[in-house]
Amino acid sequence: MSEDRNGGPYRARRRRFMDAIGAGASALIPSAPPAFRSGDVEFIYRQDNDFYYLTGFEEPESLALLSPGHPDGEFVMFVRPRDKDRETWTGRRAGVEGAMLEYGADKAYTFDELEKILPRYLERSERFHYPIGRNEAIDARVMKLVQWSSAMRPRTGAGPYAIFDPREILHEARVRKEPDELELMRRAIAISNQAHQRAMRTARGGMHEWQIEAEVDYAFRSQGAAGPSYPSIIASGPNAAILHHIQNRRQMRAGELLLIDAGCEYAFYASDVTRTFPIGARFTALQKELYEIVLAAQLKAIEQVRPGARFDDPHDAALRVLVEGMRTLGLINGETDEIIANGSYRRYYMHRTSHWLGMDVHDVGLYRLGGESRRLEPSMVLTVEPGIYIDADNDEAPEAMRGVGIRIEDDVLVTSEGCEVMTAAIPKQVAEIEALTAA
Repeated sequence: MSEDRNGGPYRARRRRFMDAIGAGASALIPSAPPAFRSGDVEFIYRQDNDFYYLTGFEEPESLALLSPGHPDGEFVMFVRPRDKDRETWTGRRAGVEGAMLEYGADKAYTFDELEKILPRYLERSERFHYPIGRNEAIDARVMKLVQWSSAMRPRTGAGPYAIFDPREILHEARVRKEPDELELMRRAIAISNQAHQRAMRTARGGMHEWQIEAEVDYAFRSQGAAGPSYPSIIASGPNAAILHHIQNRRQMRAGELLLIDAGCEYAFYASDVTRTFPIGARFTALQKELYEIVLAAQLKAIEQVRPGARFDDPHDAALRVLVEGMRTLGLINGETDEIIANGSYRRYYMHRTSHWLGMDVHDVGLYRLGGESRRLEPSMVLTVEPGIYIDADNDEAPEAMRGVGIRIEDDVLVTSEGCEVMTAAIPKQVAEIEALTAA
């Protein structure tokens, strides 16, 4: 995607957002606050997704003010001033001039000028959109100004009568991906493909999980990704039955299964992929039987991803295949419908099958509308990730199956005619996997 933040997708998104809030309204979107790792050492800064979605601006201590039709400018930015001494330590700042020339602001001011400028906009706004709770330091400054402006309304007849959360509008926009967003997601997925195949070729008995994590991280960073889009799960043997195993310390054994749930973030867009494979070997007969149940469940779920389908449909389809497989394996007894109704399958499958994917790995967007599972539409991206998890201490399961976890996860785009498995190049068929693991 072009780096032209003065136009391109950012300007179009701001226009759509301003059209949505309408005349007589204004919105203030804050940047993410810095976070400290320890002492005075900060985590690597990452911009708030909603703020970046509208501006393309990555610096902290910044605000975007949008007010359709305002005579002083519809798009105003508040940013850190240029400061040669500080920039020597932390890097160049765009400053007020850069906010206008490089990022398309009609007007720009320093971050400290908020109290001077915002009242001009509040007095012409009946409705004020602001995400309370996103940035507590800014909340206090903004609420003081809004309270003052609202208190003047009975005298002047001007000023906001209500505060709205802009995230309702922004998140519905973000759930439908634009072509430039899909381009970035495809790049993130291509890098993740290299990482997963590298792990399949490299993992051998005697290695530690952290060594495979290092291989995955190298594949991410060497191809230009910012790094993992979430803490990588490198779960060998019994650790694979722990859904969010992120310690990644265990020494692996040849022939046991390794579950890797890892995806990179590229230019603010996430990928999310899980593959499960035998370490330096082929699948055993039992591993293969379990694996193919999960794979069949995933393929059946992907068949349900199409325009007009309910968001819940992939989960329902995967769940039926998983439950029938659990019955065949002797993991659970009873009729399929009865097991689904009473939820006894949850000891082996305890999560949902899908979530939205985009700027966040669990991206924004409602899953239910009017109390009903929402309908899928073209340009939505969701994961499809069924699994079976048999805890090592589960004395109700057949002993040979204890300490096994299998999950298969793909990123799926809803298209006008059905769906596209964006992660299809990452091996998941048994023969494809064994060609890498047993080489």
